Amino acid sequence: MSKPLEGKTVVIAGSRKLDEMTALIERQGGTAMVRSLQGMTMFKEEEIQQELRMLVQYPPDWMIFTTGIGTASLFAAADRLGMGDEFRAAIRGARLAIRGYKTYNALKAENLAPDVRDSDGTVRGLEEQLEEVNLVGARIWVQLHGEPAPELVQFLKGKGAQDVHTLLPYLNIPPEQTTLEQLYEEIQQSRIAAICFTTAVQVRNLFAYVRTLGEEQSLREQLHDTVLAVSVGKVTSEALEQEGVTRIVAPENERMGAMIIEMARYYEQ
Repeated sequence: MSKPLEGKTVVIAGSRKLDEMTALIERQGGTAMVRSLQGMTMFKEEEIQQELRMLVQYPPDWMIFTTGIGTASLFAAADRLGMGDEFRAAIRGARLAIRGYKTYNALKAENLAPDVRDSDGTVRGLEEQLEEVNLVGARIWVQLHGEPAPELVQFLKGKGAQDVHTLLPYLNIPPEQTTLEQLYEEIQQSRIAAICFTTAVQVRNLFAYVRTLGEEQSLREQLHDTVLAVSVGKVTSEALEQEGVTRIVAPENERMGAMIIEMARYYEQ
């Protein structure tokens, strides 16, 4: 009896739990190939120091946190810089909006609770919850992770916010050029059946590369016709949708193992 991934080469775009994912893919009959699109993440110590001093000096009306690691890193950075008390006072004096359960847990560790929380773990879900909130004239600071969020900033400005400042404690460094070149060549040559994306940044790194080639539409067509885009969860799926990808397989339970099982189920059907 044939297995659902038999004869299929599946790319793992992440950099974590590679052995576990490879074993799961092989158990379903497939061949796993690692092409890490994650890149590196670097903490911007000097820049964040200036931004935190500004935040403490001009406390926000609203503080928006979007990632757990980014939230925790801001509190840790404020402590290292000797302004932990002032930073916490500024945050406690603001109304808080968050995206994601990890962000909720990071705030809970600081004995803080959000006033507004996303509906589904995505930035879009957060925007939906903020739709009925009056932000006219508000001073807002937004914690991001490794890349800007122009759509969220535009949404807040569209709601009448007076100032929107972004805090970007981490900077994403793209993956190796050779990895991107190799993967795109394999996509074009239809040598792979599916790509498993485990973070949104992997999606953005791939599309940023093909954008330099002017090949975004070609990649979208490949992901629609020949290469299956597999996502670990809602945030990663949102990144794919924003890049115009319409055929996405994702599990209900946002775990890497569940993602492999969902992909196998897709091919089984």
